[in-house]
Amino acid sequence: MIKVKIKVNSRRFTIPVPYAFLHLFIRIITSKRILMLANRIIEQKAKKKFQIPYIKKADIEPLLKELAMQKGLLLVETSLKDGTEVSVRL
Repeated sequence: MIKVKIKVNSRRFTIPVPYAFLHLFIRIITSKRILMLANRIIEQKAKKKFQIPYIKKADIEPLLKELAMQKGLLLVETSLKDGTEVSVRL
């Protein structure tokens, strides 16, 4: 489970994100239809020529399995000048 902690002024929020949502997100991102749609939009609106390469889900699965084994790993920790803090932990 990925835990996103947000601290804004005097309030704290913790948002748990199950790995099932992460797998669903990866499945959507690696679908050919989504990539074709994104590349078409980039072609129409971008000034520079750029295409998102196709990535197979099988290539990302070992990464997700390894992330699931690294419980407690701090991925991101940021703080802004106004006191807002965000941390993402496995």
